[in-house]
Amino acid sequence: MILIVVKQPVRAKYADDFGSLVADFTTASRAEPGNISFDWCRSADDPNLWVLIEVFRDAEAGEAHVQSDHFKAASEQMPRWLAAAPEIIHVEVPGDRWSAVSEGSS
Repeated sequence: MILIVVKQPVRAKYADDFGSLVADFTTASRAEPGNISFDWCRSADDPNLWVLIEVFRDAEAGEAHVQSDHFKAASEQMPRWLAAAPEIIHVEVPGDRWSAVSEGSS
């Protein structure tokens, strides 16, 4: 599984509308056959910071995402909305789905 976390520093004038601005990109990404999840969160500490958490089945699904028309369109639009370059964590993790939390359960 591929886990990607991207910090998106959004320009203040777009921060409140950012979820709507990326709605088509989000919907199309979630519809990809290799997508497991694609979720945006807004920082509780910085209202201009949005965090994207993406999970793809495997490297091939991640590559298909990057090659998609909706990814290319979003890549063209994002620079106008972002205040700085995004920061990213991209890791391969074992498994093919989210797992249940086991800490603290007996």
